[in-house]
Amino acid sequence: MKRSDIALKYFEQQSPETKQRITDGIEQNRKGEAVIRFVSEKPLPADIVLEVEQLDHEFRFGANLFMLDEFETPEKNRQYRAMFPELFNLATLPFYWDSLEPQPGVTRYAKDAPRIYRRPSPDLCLAYCREQGIKPKAHCLNYDFFRPRWLWGATVEEHKAALEKHFAELAERYAAQIPSWEVTNETFNVTFAKAFLDEHYSQFYREREFNEWSFLTADRYFPHNRLIINDHLDFGCMRSPHGEYFGQRSPYYMEIERMMAHGVSHLDTIGFQYHCFFPREMEQELNVTRYNPVHLLDILDTYQTLGKRLQITEMTVSAFGDSREDEEIQAQLLSHLYTLFFSHPAMDAIIYWNLPDGYAAGGKPGEMEHGENRYRGGLCRFDLSEKPAYRALKHLIRDEWHTSLTVRAENGVARFKGFFGNYRLKVIAGGKEIPVDFTLASGKDNELTVRL
Repeated sequence: MKRSDIALKYFEQQSPETKQRITDGIEQNRKGEAVIRFVSEKPLPADIVLEVEQLDHEFRFGANLFMLDEFETPEKNRQYRAMFPELFNLATLPFYWDSLEPQPGVTRYAKDAPRIYRRPSPDLCLAYCREQGIKPKAHCLNYDFFRPRWLWGATVEEHKAALEKHFAELAERYAAQIPSWEVTNETFNVTFAKAFLDEHYSQFYREREFNEWSFLTADRYFPHNRLIINDHLDFGCMRSPHGEYFGQRSPYYMEIERMMAHGVSHLDTIGFQYHCFFPREMEQELNVTRYNPVHLLDILDTYQTLGKRLQITEMTVSAFGDSREDEEIQAQLLSHLYTLFFSHPAMDAIIYWNLPDGYAAGGKPGEMEHGENRYRGGLCRFDLSEKPAYRALKHLIRDEWHTSLTVRAENGVARFKGFFGNYRLKVIAGGKEIPVDFTLASGKDNELTVRL
């Protein structure tokens, strides 16, 4: 059996009803109607033309920015800086405490901070985001596995005191610059079972209130920011023989439900990691849920009942190899998955994880058989040449999900339907051209009056 028959099976066999739901979801949830009215002290010109060009998306397409200026050559650094905004309007910035404060009171916030691989400083990342018009997101306030080494062995109260000081310092410096903060991360990813018992996890991590305390404390210091919880998508929640999905009994769902019942009101977004890190030989077994559109929609529908926004916060689709077939299958899977996630009403961001191959966690640059590098889950190769996955995603964002059209006004009104985002309009009337900036936003009236 060809690998494509295994990997793409459930997407290629999806029912007409599922396909229609996804198509309708994009049309209903990602697009809106705009009404542009023209007024003038003089009689309106008989022929008013409106040229419409979308500049960016309200929906957020992102990736981590961990390799900003981290490559071994200046040319690769320039290429990465150019490739990132071709796809992404959001960047996940590394706020791992152990690399931000390697010694008590010694921080790495500044642009010229000492270098640590895959941990560019916050100020460097923010300068790039401002330059490119990219929204930053912080990952993460309280990721226990990456607490500083100097905090190992601390009591629960000592740990809390140090964390609160850390929260306060980050809020003072960055709350106004970074709108979204992941508060906790991978609290169910006990690496991998036995790590829960060793020194990699703190005494505080073992406390029942770990998540509640983290969010209640974050609320005090980041009251106006979006707060996000981040953990793994519930692939393991199986169906009954009759097809029922029991996602409301998954640990992640029940943990969020319990947090809300215990006073956590400032939890804006539920984040899902979607890393396809598994051996190639397990693909057929795992695709029953992982690459199954019915199962994925059920998961999103279940979590939507909690009344929060949803994000795919970390996504990796493994190519496994560098053959043409492997890269094409990765691209096709990526297209199916992005289209499904983009269609769901509760979703507002999809964040791919690593842009290039060979620079992932757990391995040195170019060591393709070590750590996450071995999955070849990047959108471009180690030399930063574009893989089919990069081109597929660019086609979706820049072409298929892009609004560019020309309409004529009738009775002084021009109407169009487009994807939510920022636009540059050009009004052509009476021999003149008038540029107009316009935002087509979800949940808004989206009416604009233009005086000629």
